[in-house]
Amino acid sequence: MGFENFGLDKRLVSGLRSAGYTRPTPVQEKVVPAVLAGRDVLAAARTGTGKTAAFVLPVLQRLLDADAGKRGPVRVLVLAPTRELALQIHETFFTLGRQTGIRCAAVYGGAGISPQARDVKKSAIVTACPGRLLDLMARDEIDLSAVDILVLDEADRMLDMGFRDEVRRILDQLPEERMTLLFSATLPDGVAELAGLVLADPEFIRVDAAPVAEGVEHMCCPVPLHLKQRLLKFLLRELDFESVLVFVRTKRWARRLAQRLSKWGFRAADLHGDLSQSKRNRALDGFKSGEFNILVATDLAARGIDCSGISHVINYDMPDSVEIYIHRIGRTGRAGRSGSACLLCAPEERERLVEIEESLGYSLPLYNIDSFNYDAPPSIEPESETKFCFNKK
Repeated sequence: MGFENFGLDKRLVSGLRSAGYTRPTPVQEKVVPAVLAGRDVLAAARTGTGKTAAFVLPVLQRLLDADAGKRGPVRVLVLAPTRELALQIHETFFTLGRQTGIRCAAVYGGAGISPQARDVKKSAIVTACPGRLLDLMARDEIDLSAVDILVLDEADRMLDMGFRDEVRRILDQLPEERMTLLFSATLPDGVAELAGLVLADPEFIRVDAAPVAEGVEHMCCPVPLHLKQRLLKFLLRELDFESVLVFVRTKRWARRLAQRLSKWGFRAADLHGDLSQSKRNRALDGFKSGEFNILVATDLAARGIDCSGISHVINYDMPDSVEIYIHRIGRTGRAGRSGSACLLCAPEERERLVEIEESLGYSLPLYNIDSFNYDAPPSIEPESETKFCFNKK
């Protein structure tokens, strides 16, 4: 199946072509027809499956079909849990709908509220983080009375981040007669409850794709906990990489590790929830442009990163679940490109590794590095210029 089979407006087809889209992904093949048919949708789809375009395309098509104006009032409201994801969705609307003339706006915290208030008054599509949207509603700066399509993206993460009450307050202000689309990587009880509240006779779509993108080479590097930092430094000096996304568990450690990498001569930046919006934008823009080729990030902050050039993902800290592992690994090997994923695993983290492997249904290949001193005490710096090769155990 090609995009032409959906019967899309030629302006959207042209936008797809300009953006480099060639064939629809499995989630797009299922979601686009359902939305075009006017169905509510509950979709279980992980990051990296093409779910953003899966709702952007049919939403734009329905606006074109309705011919109800391109500048407002707000007809489509998309709720997203993070600023990065909101900006990614907004950019997708802008890119695919560039030739349609449909105006879109993004609202999120950490940026000036007045310019955002002006933008939403001129836009038919608004992508918003719940907190900033409620701020605009409290100031009577946004009219939601004409919303006829609501999209809840990454609903599981939205609830995990504590937005349950905020989402309900927003829902109370929306017209009851509307189409609702809910996307979630996982379907815990909270998401099921929310789906029952907002969806009417939905079409349930689950994309049972391989949990990890094809073309991704995996490695698990066992290493003593006190040597993780040295092994990371060792790997980064010897690997042939385009750009590397390093995952850590805490905001504090993301900042400290990025600072240390910069001190060692690497072009590194950090991305986490404590950064101001201007600093987050600088980190993301710098990573995409190549100013930084290493980004140290927490899981929440990394949601919404859409960069096809990530050649390596390094799990410095062990992920808390297989779902988080899959989300992390989904950042490489995109758009048909190859990628590498490395998991640094200390002996005390072995139990977590076993849980992940059991959930995946296969074992991650274990590798040792010939010239790395695994017996070094905490006070000894490793050799930094020695070349190495991987030996599979």
